[in-house]
Amino acid sequence: MLELSLSFFPVLLLIYLMTKKQAVASHIALPVIAALTYVILWLAFSESLLLLNATVVHGLLKSLTPILIIGGAIFLFKTLEATGGLAVIKAELNQVSDKPVAQLMIIGWAFPFLIEGASGFGTPAAIAAPILVGLGYPPLKVAILALIMNSVPVSFGAVGTPTWFGFSALGLSHSEQLEIGFRSALVHGVVGLLIPLLALKQLLSWQSIRRNLVFIQLSLVSTLLPYVIIARFNFEFPALVAGAIGLLCTVSLAKHQIGMANDENLDPSAYSVSDDSTAANHDSAEQQAKYLIPAATKIRLYNLTRAAFPIWGTLLFLVISRIPDLGLKALLTSTAPLVALPVGYLGDFAVSQSLVLNLNNIFGTAESWQHNTLYIPSILPFIFISLLALLWQDKNLKGFASVLSFTCTRMKRPTLALFGALIFVGLMMTGGANSPVSLMGQSLAQISGDSWTLFAPFLGALGSFFSGSATISNLTFGAIQQSIALESSLDQYSILALQSVGGALGNMVCINNIVAVCSVLGLNNSEGSILRKTALPMFIYALLAGLLGLLIL
Repeated sequence: MLELSLSFFPVLLLIYLMTKKQAVASHIALPVIAALTYVILWLAFSESLLLLNATVVHGLLKSLTPILIIGGAIFLFKTLEATGGLAVIKAELNQVSDKPVAQLMIIGWAFPFLIEGASGFGTPAAIAAPILVGLGYPPLKVAILALIMNSVPVSFGAVGTPTWFGFSALGLSHSEQLEIGFRSALVHGVVGLLIPLLALKQLLSWQSIRRNLVFIQLSLVSTLLPYVIIARFNFEFPALVAGAIGLLCTVSLAKHQIGMANDENLDPSAYSVSDDSTAANHDSAEQQAKYLIPAATKIRLYNLTRAAFPIWGTLLFLVISRIPDLGLKALLTSTAPLVALPVGYLGDFAVSQSLVLNLNNIFGTAESWQHNTLYIPSILPFIFISLLALLWQDKNLKGFASVLSFTCTRMKRPTLALFGALIFVGLMMTGGANSPVSLMGQSLAQISGDSWTLFAPFLGALGSFFSGSATISNLTFGAIQQSIALESSLDQYSILALQSVGGALGNMVCINNIVAVCSVLGLNNSEGSILRKTALPMFIYALLAGLLGLLIL
C-alpha cells in the first residue's frame, strides 16, 4: 500500500502544483518532481543508485530530441517573420476572400493544420492568431478560436513527433505505432467535424454558421478525409499533407463561394480591436515592399515565392526525406559506424556516418540512447532552410544573430521543463513490473474495469494541460495507459490511440499555449478567461472521443 501511494504521489503533486491558483511553472515543477521521484525510488522502492543515475542520464540525453525540434521550429518561424515573409503571406491570404467564414476557415483551420504538421509545439496558434487580428477580429475571441482549432492535427504535429517519439518508450513496433496513429486519426476525423463549429461560434452567430454550413463541412472534409487515409499508411505526414490539401481546397471553395451565403461580407466596424492587442502585429511597410510589387505580376509572384520559402522549402525537404524510395531517408539515418569513443564508466559512445549518436551500457546498465541528428526536424530542415532564406533575402546573414538570440531566449524554460519531464518519465518506469507506472496501472485498472475507455482521453488531456505538450503527455502517461489496458484486458492500441487524442485536445487548455497566444496578441491578464472558454470544448471533445472508443475502436 505504501509503494502504491508513493507511486501516485509525484503525479498528483505535479498536477496540484500546476493547477493551483498560484500555479508553479512547468520548468520549475517538472524538475522538482523528477528529483522527488528519484528520492522515492531510492528510499522507498530500494532501487540501486547506479540504475537511477543511468536513468537520469538517459532522460537528459533523450530530451535533446524534442528540445532541438522545438528550437528549430522557433528559429524557422522567427526567420519567416524577420525576412518579411509572414507579412507577405498575411497580405496574400487577406485577398482571397472578405467573408468572415472563409477567412476563419482558411487562416484559423486549414493554414494552422498545415503548420502543425510541419512544426507543432504551439506554433500554429501563435502564427494564425496575429493574422486574424490583423484582419480586424477581436483578439480575445481569436485566441480562443485558435486554441480550439489547433487540436485535431496535434497527434501528428511536428512530422508525427507525439506519435513516434511520444510512445517511443513503450517498445512498440513500427506496425503497432502505425495502428495507434490510424485509430487516433479515425477518432479525430469524426469529432473534427463538430468541434471546429464551437470554435467558429466565438466569432460567428449560430445563424451564420448554419447559413455557411456546406462550405464549412466541405472545408473540414477536404482536410480530415486525407488525414485519416494517410494515417493508415504513415504516422509522420497525416497533418502536414492533409493540411496542405485542405488549405488548397478551402481557398478554392472560398474563391468560388461554394456553400457560402452571398450576403455575409466582413464589416470591420463590427469588431473592436484595442491598440494594445494589435501593437505587436503591425508589419513593417518596408518588409512588405521588399516583396510586393503590384505593377509587375511576374515579379510579385517571384517575391511571394521568396517570402514563403521557409514554409514551402521546409515542407518539400520533409516530404523528400521521409519517402524511403527516394534514398535520402536511408542516408540520413544510416547507423554504419564512423568512430567509437569509449567514455569510461559513462558507457560506450559511437557516431555513425550520418551523425547518428549512440551511447550504450550507460554506467554499465542496460540503458542505451540513440539520436538521429540529421533526421529529426531541427538542423535539417529548420535551421538549414532558415539560413537559406536569410541569404536569399539580404545576400548575407545579418539577421542570423537576432533570430538565434530570440530562439535561445524562448528555449530556456522549455529546455528545463523537458529535462525534468524526460527524467521523471524514465524514473516512473524504472523497476519493471514493480515500477510506479505499473503499480498505478494495476490500481486504476481494478477501479475502472472495462469503463476505462471513457476516461483514457481525459488522462491524455490532463498530461497536455500540465506539461504543455502532447508529446510529453504521451511520454508521461503512455506507459500508464498501456498498463491499464493490459490489466483490464482492453485493446492497448485503442487505449493508446485515445491517449494520443487526449494529448492533442489538451492543447486547448494548455497553459503554455494560452500564455503564448496572449503574449503574441498583447492580451493582459486574459489567461483565466481563455481557459474557462476552452475548457467546455475540451471536455466535449474528450467525452465524444471516449464514446467513439467504446463504439468503433
